Amino acid sequence: MNDELWRPDAARIQASRMEGFRHAINQRFNLELADYADLHRWSIDQRPAFWQALADEFRIRWRTPPASVLEEGPRMPDARWFPGATLNFAEHLLRRRDDAIALVSVREDGQRVTLSHAELAAEVAGLQQAFKAAGIGVGDRVAACMPNTWQTVVAMLAASSLGAIWSSSSPEFGTQGIVERFGQIEPKLLLVCAGYQYAGKSLSQVDKINEVLAALPGLEHLLVVPYSATDIRLDAFVTRARTRLWDDFYQRGGEPEFVALPFDHPLYILYSSGTTGVPKCIVHSAGGVLVQHLKEHGLHNDLQADDCLFYYTTCGWMMWNWLVSGLALGATLVLYDGSPFHPGPERLLDLIDAEGISVFGTSAKYLAALEQAGLRPRHSHRLERLRLLLSTGSPLSPHSYDYVYREVKSELCLASMSGGTDIVSCFVLGNPTLPVRRGVIQCKGLGMAVEVWNDQGRPVLDEKGELVCTRHFPAIPLGFWHDPDGERFKAAYFSQFPGVWCQGDYAEEFADGGLAIHGRSDAVLNPGGVRIGTAEIYRQVEKIEQVLDSVAIGQQWQHDVRVVLFVRLADGLSLDDTLQARIRKVIRDNTSARHVPAVIAQVADIPRTISGKIVELAVRNVVHGLPVKNTDALANPQALEHFRDRIELRDQA
Repeated sequence: MNDELWRPDAARIQASRMEGFRHAINQRFNLELADYADLHRWSIDQRPAFWQALADEFRIRWRTPPASVLEEGPRMPDARWFPGATLNFAEHLLRRRDDAIALVSVREDGQRVTLSHAELAAEVAGLQQAFKAAGIGVGDRVAACMPNTWQTVVAMLAASSLGAIWSSSSPEFGTQGIVERFGQIEPKLLLVCAGYQYAGKSLSQVDKINEVLAALPGLEHLLVVPYSATDIRLDAFVTRARTRLWDDFYQRGGEPEFVALPFDHPLYILYSSGTTGVPKCIVHSAGGVLVQHLKEHGLHNDLQADDCLFYYTTCGWMMWNWLVSGLALGATLVLYDGSPFHPGPERLLDLIDAEGISVFGTSAKYLAALEQAGLRPRHSHRLERLRLLLSTGSPLSPHSYDYVYREVKSELCLASMSGGTDIVSCFVLGNPTLPVRRGVIQCKGLGMAVEVWNDQGRPVLDEKGELVCTRHFPAIPLGFWHDPDGERFKAAYFSQFPGVWCQGDYAEEFADGGLAIHGRSDAVLNPGGVRIGTAEIYRQVEKIEQVLDSVAIGQQWQHDVRVVLFVRLADGLSLDDTLQARIRKVIRDNTSARHVPAVIAQVADIPRTISGKIVELAVRNVVHGLPVKNTDALANPQALEHFRDRIELRDQA
């Protein structure tokens, strides 16, 4: 787990903003912090000093300066950050106003639109005035079911500039998934696309949007971007809301205004995946998101104004919100809408070369898919500017680390990250001053008091346990929507270890400061009372070239739990005894006998959420005859049927 694959040279370290920040802290506070470990420890022990220094480093524009940095009670969650301060989130993302490119919006069919920083501000100013005329103001919800395109970014900035609360999903969501999200928050304005493209197909949104509109009786405004449905007519939509087309709604131009709002004013409402019930509406603060994202982009990613940042994401995943914050560093953002594999698996690699992408973000699943497709990007693409490769969504296997450095590019930092929608940011992530080790996330985030605890609530090293955060941090959500006393919010994150944030990830911390995520805690397998993270099994199965995808669950069996592994194989292959024996041997040789599945079964597809995460709990529920409450959160809900009433799970001991 500690094989070093890459190390930044001295010049790269010295040029990084992270290193400059450490030197500035030493000078400002007369300290001798020798390395990142020292800096992180100081950022936890001296949190008010750290977050104030961070706000200064990135020139937070206070409309009203804070009375202090932190007021906190005796235990989490009870904190106010920068009390008395006012600011505006959108203002920080629109600080750059020159003719350099701010947004490159690329559609699957090749349509490309660019906006300079000056043009972006003019678009926001115009839409903002139209929003004001429509009565959109502080605290109103503006919701969007939109592709990852430039209009979505403009609308978010216009809404947040006025103090409205932004919430988005993507066209891939089904009717129920959209209604269960937006129905809870009751938006005043809904932004939709009439149609979109995916995997070479043009798909109409009209019927689905009409079903959503029927469930939103209080909606006042419907704003329609034709997108791929250029001939759309407004009478296609059935609603009492006032309906207008994007181009008819506003006149671009002018200077945007920015309403001064408290640091803890609501900015975003994001949603839990909802695969085990109605999605939780997680409310995030403007100030908390801003300082956390500035820290992650500016220090941990070393994002500069001349960087070109890309993340493959939809607007229904928190990584879209994270990506957009790159504007606060003055960077160029590349927005891509469509399948990452259409017309071929090299689609996004072509985009890296075409747009000069220097920071490329994706999922662990995507990197595994590139390898399975036999792609060798370092031989087929230039990748000249690419210096940082980001991965999140699920644990990145050591096997994929090897692939990146062998076949993608040897001179780059591969930064695996882990956090979540819960904090719209990261607990553990990359670092431009540290080496990359095989299968290991580089470090804990600055200001994040991350530890791994055993069941007794004690921190452990080189031992698997619960990922926790023991001190307040600004990106802790304000709470859940419609949870006035905070009881549901506290139960979700602070019930397992009272007064301590428990993320629900099964993790491991190493003596050198690196970490590994072994899967979700609620999906941990427990055969014979031994806890096993599902990612530990997936890391081994990925070595088997015949297996394209897999999901592991624990099945209740004879008063215990047994491990069941489902595999999707390459086309034309069947799961014979030889392949089963090979899978079991690879798992046993590289983990333990406890990890070896009692049953291995072949399926035609593996269910995943729209953001690409495997849904072990949904599969486990189907296997045990329990309901899956929200299949609209899945990209391929029909896949669940492959796990129902499997004869292998009844007849094998």
